[in-house]
Amino acid sequence: MLFNKILITGAAGFIGSHVFDHFLNLYPDAEITILDKMTYAANIKNIPSIETNSNHNLVIGDLIDLEICLDTTKDKDLVINLAAESHVDNSFNNSIIFSRSNELGTHTLMEACKQNNVKKIIHVSTDEVYGENVDKPFLEEDRLNPTNPYSASKAAAEMIVKSYHTSFKLPVIVVRANNIYGIRQFPEKIIPKFILRCIDGLSLQIHGNGTNLRHYLSAIDFASAIELLSIKGEEGQAYNIASDLELSNLEVADLIKDQFHNKKIDIEHIDDRPFNDSRYAVNDKKLRKLGWNPKRNLKADLPEIVEWYKNNLDWFK
Repeated sequence: MLFNKILITGAAGFIGSHVFDHFLNLYPDAEITILDKMTYAANIKNIPSIETNSNHNLVIGDLIDLEICLDTTKDKDLVINLAAESHVDNSFNNSIIFSRSNELGTHTLMEACKQNNVKKIIHVSTDEVYGENVDKPFLEEDRLNPTNPYSASKAAAEMIVKSYHTSFKLPVIVVRANNIYGIRQFPEKIIPKFILRCIDGLSLQIHGNGTNLRHYLSAIDFASAIELLSIKGEEGQAYNIASDLELSNLEVADLIKDQFHNKKIDIEHIDDRPFNDSRYAVNDKKLRKLGWNPKRNLKADLPEIVEWYKNNLDWFK
């Protein structure tokens, strides 16, 4: 076994729970601790083994609490940091909490990892740190140019992570991924929000003209990339994780509408965000050279995802 004691922050949330599932299957005998603040987007139902497996432990706490971070990182072979405020729309209304959680929280966690000599750390960032892309996809060495408070807080967190590697040789890897989709995603994000509105027969509300482009990456593929980087990733490096499927918001809406043939669902254009990047795109050839490739596709996965939401309408209540 490569890792006997693992900490995953934010694993009661959507992406974190998929990473937790993956590492649970990969290391069934490992001690896995989850540190989660249990905010509105977290859900105990995402991590059922916490109640049945004595090797799994949920610590409810805030990442900015150094004592909690010191306690949960002690003796850990691997720390995967997924805890974050992540909904861009919210960052336009209350950006301070994004700095608090994403910047100060990351700083506190890195300090705890340093003090406890954690063997390997994976810090999950976002492709949004590069800013808007109108030309060729961004490479890892390209300049960070965030355009909203959320992505700015994630870019700032990366600077802290990088400084800890440079100054203290902290064994940390940064990942920057596309938009991630899958079951259990809180319905503030476009795919589950549109699915639930279709179920209720409501219009699909799209910011602006709906031509903004995003790449959509499966949470299952994302988790497999984290596994590979935990083994083969080079400390101090950043890695993009990308999907080959690029869709506009209007195309996403149409794909979801097509799953509800018996309903008439309208498209409603609403006021755009204060700033809405026209496109995000990253080049992940660096990761693919290590042997990773996405295996799933949103168009193929969508019927299963829609069915999950139909069967779990009380999941977020």
